Amino acid sequence: MENRLKTFVRVISNSLVSALLLASCNSGTSSSNGRGFEVKLLVGSALHHFCDEAAVQFNQTKPQLENGDAFHMTCEAAGSGDVVERTVDLAQQFQQGNLTAEAPDFPTILSVDGEIYQNQLIYRMDQLYPGQNYIPAIADAPLLANSPMVFMVPSDLASGLRNVDDLFAQLVTAKTHKDLDASSPEQPIYYVHTAPTRSNSGLQTLVSQFSSVSGKRPEELTVADVQQHQTKVQEIQSKITRYGKSTSTLAQSMVENGPFWASIGSVYESSVIAANTDLPPGGTRYEAIYPKSTFTSNMRGIVPNAPWVSDQEKAAADQILEYLQSPPAQQIATNLGLRPGAPGVALGTKFSPNFGVDPQASYDSYRPPAPEVAEAMLTAWSQVAKKSSLVVVVVDTSGSMEGNKLPSVQNTLKTYVDALGPKDQVALIDFDSDIRQPVLADGTPEGKSRGLQFIAGLRADGGTRLYDSALAARNWLSANLRQNAINAVLILTDGEDSESGISLDQLEQELSRSGFSSDQRIAFFTVGYGKEGEFNPQALEQIAQLNGGYYRKGDPATIAQLMADLQVEF
Repeated sequence: MENRLKTFVRVISNSLVSALLLASCNSGTSSSNGRGFEVKLLVGSALHHFCDEAAVQFNQTKPQLENGDAFHMTCEAAGSGDVVERTVDLAQQFQQGNLTAEAPDFPTILSVDGEIYQNQLIYRMDQLYPGQNYIPAIADAPLLANSPMVFMVPSDLASGLRNVDDLFAQLVTAKTHKDLDASSPEQPIYYVHTAPTRSNSGLQTLVSQFSSVSGKRPEELTVADVQQHQTKVQEIQSKITRYGKSTSTLAQSMVENGPFWASIGSVYESSVIAANTDLPPGGTRYEAIYPKSTFTSNMRGIVPNAPWVSDQEKAAADQILEYLQSPPAQQIATNLGLRPGAPGVALGTKFSPNFGVDPQASYDSYRPPAPEVAEAMLTAWSQVAKKSSLVVVVVDTSGSMEGNKLPSVQNTLKTYVDALGPKDQVALIDFDSDIRQPVLADGTPEGKSRGLQFIAGLRADGGTRLYDSALAARNWLSANLRQNAINAVLILTDGEDSESGISLDQLEQELSRSGFSSDQRIAFFTVGYGKEGEFNPQALEQIAQLNGGYYRKGDPATIAQLMADLQVEF
């Protein structure tokens, strides 16, 4: 198991770590021109806004140590899996002598969005530093906030689904909502949750699925149970529309794309509150379905008892954690839809049926499985249960990609191909004035070799047939649709269309025939590379939003992380 895990981690994580470190100052980070030394917090995405808002308030108090040394707090948010991987990677670099204890790379306070990933962090660090107990026990990390895992569903489906005794168990065989509840329509089940390798809510969801189909509580599960029941979890996963890298963005995609994109989502309760906040007129209202047993998603403040956290930083961390548990900071949490981590704090008006939630929700709170069992689940998900994908990656190699743009994109595509898993397939197409035939790659050594040959052969020249290439990618995918898989097109371009035979309006009309209102359900994702003004962000956004995807902007400094995040979706 240990060797399989190490191989799995190398596949899904090592290609991301360097990108995470490079992008750490560019994504999900709050900076401060505060006084004194910096105390860095690296938190899971569910605490992102809480940490940012609390930092502003805390820094206004002009904190200092007993000896008069001033300090300030800053926040960076990442997926809980990324927090674990980055922390372990930094600890390895310290162990190898590549980082000193004083290196600014180390955060002082960590937080993941639940106790499964906190257990994994303790386990991984104990493997690296046996007997040192660098990460404190769960009970020794103060609780900052929590949010139970729920099913987020449109209001018109909620009453029927509340009568379903064990929704995960029913999802093994059910195909339509009528299969789940006789009073519901015969609408196909479209299900979403985040990728468990990156997101705490995804890992908690995966563990809950194994618990449901096995009939055992998570802490009772064994590695043998995982192997025995992985095909039933695969049946649940077959209803997936798309995976997500963060719970909040996935829930937002549900709101934006509607119930025929996703009719059930495994998210935090706070995501349901967010979905119903500032709901536009006529917008779909969502409700939380609370399973009889679920994870509470306890979010704790973790201060490593490690050489890279100085006594000065520990003293400052104590002050910060005390503040984060104080009523003013806890009120920030409840305003954001998180339940307080400290007693005596009122929930507030958002915890009400008006926002789709039950302030008095009652459920049996799950405990984490053994770390080696959680690892076995992640391996089973990657190799067996995860829904397959076929993604057409369309790369602009027009003359404007000369200079450092093309090598940067080539390096990023290499990382993308290297990270392909056993369930992933990609078709690589490059275009300029011509649109070339796709090169097929997958997670096998031979498939990756074909992909790397394609990348090495890219050359910058010619014009930009953007709209024609988008349509060609869709047409190829329509003709080669992978059954029971996530089918998508990902376009990377640095320029405006210049030589296509069709207009943007004509492209939109064509793509509407294969979108999420059709049987093909082909999603489009677009990336504008370089400086805005060189490409048309409005056109790229139109293409993506019409087809259940999204548009992002990238440049040589951010493209690696951007593409790594996109790859998680499939």
